[in-house]
Amino acid sequence: MNLRPATVSDRQAELIDIARSVKGFMPDDEGLALLAAAEQASLAVDGEACIVEIGAWCGKSATYLGAGAEAGGAVVFSLDHHHGSEENQAGWDHFDPELIDPTDGRLNTLPLWQRSIALAGLEQRVVGVVGDSSIVGAHWSTPIDLLFIDGGHGEEPAWADWNTWSPHVPLGRWIAIHDVFENPEDGGRPPYELFSHALASGAFEEVGAQGSLRVIRRLKAN
Repeated sequence: MNLRPATVSDRQAELIDIARSVKGFMPDDEGLALLAAAEQASLAVDGEACIVEIGAWCGKSATYLGAGAEAGGAVVFSLDHHHGSEENQAGWDHFDPELIDPTDGRLNTLPLWQRSIALAGLEQRVVGVVGDSSIVGAHWSTPIDLLFIDGGHGEEPAWADWNTWSPHVPLGRWIAIHDVFENPEDGGRPPYELFSHALASGAFEEVGAQGSLRVIRRLKAN
């Protein structure tokens, strides 16, 4: 899979500018790679492709995905409980006090996510799903053409996302994993461990990389 957009339409350029302005942790080169992956996955499917994002934050990656999905006629389901992962809470490195809801004192990124998708004009292309990943996944039945895993990076939530959602990706389709760092000093281990596990299983092959983003394709059925 080519993770560099071959061409960028005026509409995609507009969406890229919006994505760059949204709060988040995804570098632009990885966002553009995600856009390219979404567009290629969309075009590879007869009919309306299904893209699922696990971990939405304020909508940066959803906007990149939406830019690719819109060009290819796909729909993105962007899933998050919107209360942040462990590393986003008070006292941790990625805590942002601006995201605290004064009514209950909890972190809440949903209003910013909604604002980002509305500003981008993607409300008919990017659908927000609010809830716990494992609960939603237990009731999910639609085959996923591109799964983007970028939820909690702790061992328990990362593996729960993998075990819950990867079985919904059929033969020949793709999974993108964010924050895959070979060097432990560069970032947490669970995303790298998911990626390594997938390749070691023989069920997936690596087909693209950009920064910490890795894209794999299913070779064997579940």
